[in-house]
Amino acid sequence: MTEVTSAVVSAPGCDIHYDIRGSGPLLLVIQGGGGDASRTDDLVGLLTADHTVVTYDRRGLSRSRLAEPVDAVTPETNADDAHLLLAHLTDRPALVLGSSIGANIALHLALRHPGQVSTVVAHEPLVLGVLDEQARTDAARALARLEALYEAQGWPAAVREMAVFNNIDLSVADVEPGVVLEPTSADQSDNIEFFIGKEVPQFRRNQFDGEMLDRLKASPARIVPAAGSASGRNWSWRCAQALAERLGTGLETFPGGHIGLKTHPRAFAARLREVLAG
Repeated sequence: MTEVTSAVVSAPGCDIHYDIRGSGPLLLVIQGGGGDASRTDDLVGLLTADHTVVTYDRRGLSRSRLAEPVDAVTPETNADDAHLLLAHLTDRPALVLGSSIGANIALHLALRHPGQVSTVVAHEPLVLGVLDEQARTDAARALARLEALYEAQGWPAAVREMAVFNNIDLSVADVEPGVVLEPTSADQSDNIEFFIGKEVPQFRRNQFDGEMLDRLKASPARIVPAAGSASGRNWSWRCAQALAERLGTGLETFPGGHIGLKTHPRAFAARLREVLAG
């Protein structure tokens, strides 16, 4: 097993805890949902043979506790945290893999700190602004329904609704041999509650507009929209497809669905290497 080094970088109002392992070009993985640094350990372990892989706990999650309570955390704030982490680790443009909300953060990173990233693989990014008006309205309503369920019934109901939003059914999920998927546990409840209560509303309201997309298209970073082959045209898949169309790139297909990073770590790692080399 590759040795893991854990450290901290200071950010406004929070110390960001991160893990670093492996050797080779630096690859920052920005997790989706309530994911902390350990969310995709199987995948990360497979990438360390030829990459220095950095994962971290987003502000408010796990070890990255906030100095003071906040009402919300925006994608811009999360992107600036990722910027501070990369600036702490390297003075060269880095590779970035972001999934779901993590992909949205990665795109904001490319916008706000051009030149700091060389390639962004945006796996099923939650970027409602790229959808047509009716689809954008429908997706925003679905997320608002999730938030209302959280307020009325708590995080388990909200997690079930999020699974519907992204076409995730763990009872029938196809997984690689040896992969065991565990349902969201009470031990993860603090992260899930922070994610749904403090982050999701901001991603619903924070929509990429035309000016932002023009800047993204002109970014020095290579932007790679990606989606899971088993996602079944969920909302995040549609965002990825629309982003590819708006940027004039192809949509790269990855194994598994929205959580393919967890269900198909070996195949996902192999496909990621192909895309990064492309």
